[in-house]
Amino acid sequence: MLTMREQKTGKLKQLGHLLPEGLLVDAAWLSAHGYSTSLRSKYVASGWLEQPARRVYRRLRENLGWQQVAVSLQTLLGYRLTIGGRTALELQGYAHYLPQDRVAIHLHGPTRPPSWLTTLPLKERFVYRNSTPLFGADLEDISFPDLAPDRAPAARGEQSFRRAGLRALDWAQWDWPMTVSTPERAVLELLDELPRHESFEQIDVLMEGLSDLAPRRLQELLVRCRSVKVKRLFFFYADRHHHAWLKHVDRSAIDLGSGKRMLVKDGRYDPVHEITVPKELTEAR
Repeated sequence: MLTMREQKTGKLKQLGHLLPEGLLVDAAWLSAHGYSTSLRSKYVASGWLEQPARRVYRRLRENLGWQQVAVSLQTLLGYRLTIGGRTALELQGYAHYLPQDRVAIHLHGPTRPPSWLTTLPLKERFVYRNSTPLFGADLEDISFPDLAPDRAPAARGEQSFRRAGLRALDWAQWDWPMTVSTPERAVLELLDELPRHESFEQIDVLMEGLSDLAPRRLQELLVRCRSVKVKRLFFFYADRHHHAWLKHVDRSAIDLGSGKRMLVKDGRYDPVHEITVPKELTEAR
């Protein structure tokens, strides 16, 4: 057991500043900060640290939730992973357009999350999507917010953060920043899930409700988006629902590729967007 003196001084006191209660880190992080295997074992034996999974550590608090894991990945562990797609839309008030499925938490980024993520005792599971095919390496050099009260990046860094279609949501009473994709980026990430992981009909309902998207942010993201399929689907749905913001998006600046794209078998070809979609979606509204 740790003595009172050990708890108040030295490396344990330092760790109390570095690792907020409830958040988690891995063995590599602790080693990089000077905490050896024997010292970690001592902290676990004393009850000051717990191990929710092998080689993963956290200071004791309430039950572990997926939000604490996400914040830990983005801040303490430095992973360039945004909460994206369906999960980002749910967190920003669009859940009523999507079936409730908080079982899967969608992480998007250029680098896979650590393998121990799948071993954590959570009711939710994390689903990783490589963001590079959609947006290139745009997240690799962006500074994510940290845990400090004055966590906002410098003006230039904040501009890059916003231009990438990201925002930080304050989570829990500590106002820890959780980086999520804005609705404009998240809807493109969601469209990328078609047709294997999402439903054309569900996204149709979602797109009908997206009347408040920011056209300037959409323009930047659509110009940088690398997926012809996603861009054509976006305009297919936007045209279908006649959103007011659409007239402020300059299609001529967006590369929509060439040639036909068949997205579903036995569908109907839309000659305007050059994609084959379910027949019921080609009916006039």
